[in-house]
Amino acid sequence: MNGKKDPKIAVIGGGSWPTALMKMLCNNQKTVSWWLRSEETIAAIKKYGHNPNYISSVKFDKKKLHLFSDIEAVIKESDILIMAVPSAFLNTVLKNVNKKLLKGKIIFSAIKGIVPEHNLIVGEYFNRIFDVPLTHIGVITGPCHAEEVAMEKLSYLTIASQNTKIAKHIASCLCCRYIKTKVSDDIYGTEYSAVLKNVYAIASGIYHGLGYGDNFQAVLISNAIQEIKRFVDKVHPIDRDIKDSVYLGDLLVTAYSQFSRNRTFGAMIGKGYSVKNAQLEMRMIAEGYYGVKCIHQINKKYKVAMPINESVYRVLYELKAPDSEMKSLTNHLS
Repeated sequence: MNGKKDPKIAVIGGGSWPTALMKMLCNNQKTVSWWLRSEETIAAIKKYGHNPNYISSVKFDKKKLHLFSDIEAVIKESDILIMAVPSAFLNTVLKNVNKKLLKGKIIFSAIKGIVPEHNLIVGEYFNRIFDVPLTHIGVITGPCHAEEVAMEKLSYLTIASQNTKIAKHIASCLCCRYIKTKVSDDIYGTEYSAVLKNVYAIASGIYHGLGYGDNFQAVLISNAIQEIKRFVDKVHPIDRDIKDSVYLGDLLVTAYSQFSRNRTFGAMIGKGYSVKNAQLEMRMIAEGYYGVKCIHQINKKYKVAMPINESVYRVLYELKAPDSEMKSLTNHLS
């Protein structure tokens, strides 16, 4: 943060989660920069004080907002960038950005996905493609749904970074009456877990759409957390407690919540929607759709036993029939 007492923060993205992050930050910051792709959306926020497209119930003090549609301009303006665009679009958003602009910047990922063009989690993407050192990279993760932040229901966030100082700073910026925060140094485990929980939420939704009940869902999610543990322990073997809320809690809320877009997407598949039709009907991105393919490809290197991930991959990308594929998976669960 280059020794600045009050480093300037920017949120990159215009969806539900970046809108919720802006709400949290505006509780504690005098001003916050916000990059949105659409000039029309920016004009509406300037006029009405809310995002017209996502969780429009959140009202902003317009005097606190610095709104941008120029990505390089907001990077130059800011010291800390919180990335919250869908992972499938991140590379496109940044494709014309000169990596020299990111020198000295702090990057936090609030994205629960993998950059598909590179098969990299977001922290690795900034480290390898933009030369951002790992000590300048962090992760913001749940369990936390944007819709409940909008309603100011008590929620918890974990802020992960190998640099404890910047993790604590972001934690303090997000902490408020309805948000409790804690810090972690597990940037790999928290990011990969956030990707995988979306995949397992799709599996949960498929089974729900097929008519499976709560008893089976409990078995599915019990096996899912074991699958997460096997994978993150193989990719980045450090001492971590998989029962912590950042791993298990985030999985549970994504697999069970009415607000989970990945579960909703999966339920549509289970009820007979094609992948394309389910995507067209949903207004928001189901990150697990992209995540399952990336994990499938990454796991060719690590060869971790991941039967749930592989079954979801076969349904979504090999167009296997959900009923027969998911019935076959039940034989691999215990």
